[in-house]
Amino acid sequence: MAVRVQREDFDIGAEIAAFCRDNSGIGAVASFIGLVRDVNEGDAVAGMTLEHYPGMTEKALAGIVDEAKRRWDIVDALVIHRVGELKPLDQIVLVAVTGAHRGAAFAACEFIMDYLKTQAPFWKKEQTAQGARWVEARASDDQAAERWNDS
Repeated sequence: MAVRVQREDFDIGAEIAAFCRDNSGIGAVASFIGLVRDVNEGDAVAGMTLEHYPGMTEKALAGIVDEAKRRWDIVDALVIHRVGELKPLDQIVLVAVTGAHRGAAFAACEFIMDYLKTQAPFWKKEQTAQGARWVEARASDDQAAERWNDS
């Protein structure tokens, strides 16, 4: 398991290649790459600042990955999340999951992303023409995470 919170951008291909290297048991890799949107709630977004609680954030992400490993037969998971100043279309998050089969890898990847959105301590502030504003939690993210409660 690898969990990183960093300011630097990441190379998706290099990260996934390194993540899969030397593991002959892998038959599937499922991944999600999140980008900074240029519009939110109908307003143009010029940039975003992401803050986190060092130490606590990594621990929360590791706990989410551990839960995914408990629920599905996966080989491993990788989570990279950026913080700091970001512009629209900048990469913000990479979640990759390896497994013997695609079904478990897809489900675990989606679970990790859903839980990351609702349970990891990140705070987002958007820069808009109307000024800076904190991004509120979304009910749709909570609903997405809740569907895993029955799994």
